Amino acid sequence: MKIYTFIALLWLAIPSFAQWHPVGHHVMTDFAQQVNPQLPWPEYPRPQMERKAWMNLNGLWHYALTDVLDDRFPPHWDGQILVPFAIESALSGVGKNVRADQALWYEKKFMIPASWKNKHILLHFDAVDWQAEVYVNRQLVGTHEGGYDAFSFDITSYLKPDSNELMVRVWDPTDAGYQPRGKQVEHPEGIWYTAVTGIWQTVWLEPVPETHIVSLKYFPDIDRKICDVETQLSHIHANDRVRVIVYDRGKEIAHAEAVAGENIRLQIPSPHLWSPDDPFLYDVTVQLWQNGKQTDEVHSYMGMRQISVERDAAGIPRIMLNHHFLFQLGFLDQGWWPDGLYTPPTDSAIRFDLYQVKAFGYNLLRKHVKVEPQRWYYWCDKLGILVWQDMPSGDLNEQRRNDHGEIIRSAQSALDFQEELKAMIDQHFNHPSIIMWVPFNEGWGQFQTIAIDNWVKKYDPTRLVDGASGWFDFAGAGDVEDMHKYPGPGIPEDKHDHRARVLGEYGGLGLPIEGHTWQPKQNWGYVSFPDTNALRKAYIDLINQLPDLIRQGLCAAVYTQLTDVEVEVNGFMTYDRKILKLMSPETVKANHSLYEVSIRE
Repeated sequence: MKIYTFIALLWLAIPSFAQWHPVGHHVMTDFAQQVNPQLPWPEYPRPQMERKAWMNLNGLWHYALTDVLDDRFPPHWDGQILVPFAIESALSGVGKNVRADQALWYEKKFMIPASWKNKHILLHFDAVDWQAEVYVNRQLVGTHEGGYDAFSFDITSYLKPDSNELMVRVWDPTDAGYQPRGKQVEHPEGIWYTAVTGIWQTVWLEPVPETHIVSLKYFPDIDRKICDVETQLSHIHANDRVRVIVYDRGKEIAHAEAVAGENIRLQIPSPHLWSPDDPFLYDVTVQLWQNGKQTDEVHSYMGMRQISVERDAAGIPRIMLNHHFLFQLGFLDQGWWPDGLYTPPTDSAIRFDLYQVKAFGYNLLRKHVKVEPQRWYYWCDKLGILVWQDMPSGDLNEQRRNDHGEIIRSAQSALDFQEELKAMIDQHFNHPSIIMWVPFNEGWGQFQTIAIDNWVKKYDPTRLVDGASGWFDFAGAGDVEDMHKYPGPGIPEDKHDHRARVLGEYGGLGLPIEGHTWQPKQNWGYVSFPDTNALRKAYIDLINQLPDLIRQGLCAAVYTQLTDVEVEVNGFMTYDRKILKLMSPETVKANHSLYEVSIRE
């Protein structure tokens, strides 16, 4: 892969990389030592649609904090910040909190390679929390609101032939606003964590032709042995055509083409189905042809799988993967890091977490009120981990609930939620690992539940919908009925509708490990234990209660949680990822025994 970096352009780069170092006094993972301040996160950021040429803009930038009412460019810079780590994080090298009455500015200089001449230059931000104004050479290029979705601008007309200046102004009200924010608060405590402000995923440049492939969507149908492909292009011309080629381990097994703008249907002979035990992925090449000449090409992949709710032989609704009941056993995964907060220190840090999930005998992660970088889902696709994807919560005003437990939102709050929900679905549509969308958790910002559930189901018919995970259930809404019970376990009441029953949260067994906690004292779990032996015994006692619940109709159980997070110490492993508190031959054996039960059902 051809990647341009600024290593050869040190005269333009911010000097003194050696001056950068993590800040703060909290624990950190070993992966923090692998962070390269010259180019953190060097991996290609969009594995689902890969082009050869790109430029990574991660690294040391200038930053400044200003009054939010002052819309002038900063007269001076406060120092350096390591992008893509949020300013509050240790790995940013800053470690400052940002108030709702402050704006955060970034600045970076860059040059465009001569080989990109006559190309359109796209500037990509994979995530900025929350409101971003983007300037190139002090001209406003565009704005974006939303802390979890990628966005881009065509900056071609703003560029100079030599050095260019990129500036970004960010405003993030955190819990003073109604925007989706997950568990971020200005003053962390308990289950609410440190705020994340500004750029927290990769920033990069990409050269493309004027007419180019913008996005892809795959619609696999394992019963009909087909996959429909929907493509979106920019600046379409009458004779433009799109060609899609599918490969099985390097061998072409299908191809089709159509006029640009039309869907393409691929016949997949004897489809090799994707599952946690066999996470097979087809390689895909998508080409744009204009007047007999190929002008654009992206490399992608897809998985052939189907998720549904079907009744078993006893008439019980079950979640079926490829028409087979597989009990889903997983962790609640909040995706926080002691050193990077929202941002994993490295790509290998992501892999480490996911490898532990598989090694423990689990097949599921519920990604809890956070959306991850695209490479996280890529590794779930590759390793075979099922994902329930939460929509990050927001607008948590408890004083505005109706008689059904729903929040009464303003029109703008509702619109922002719906736009960010749609963006989340669009961006992660092609990941076979994602099998369920979860719009609401425990009533946090929950509103218009039935309408939201119905819209999600119509917009993405390839996945299930868990409309209300915990607390305020609406009979018949979504595909599953979801209860939370601590320490549990339990099973939702059978409401005799079409829905499968799941245990969306349980467990929460706590154990602080000295030297591995966010703070020395005042840590907590839902239930506390004196040592790992007692913790593991209690865990096995919980697991041993699940077989009877599976026979009654339970289809999934989500244990809280994968890691300790700040003062919560109920993780499978410590926050610094150094101690696997629950890992033992006995606990792994107990986990695997549950799949035997599901096979018999």
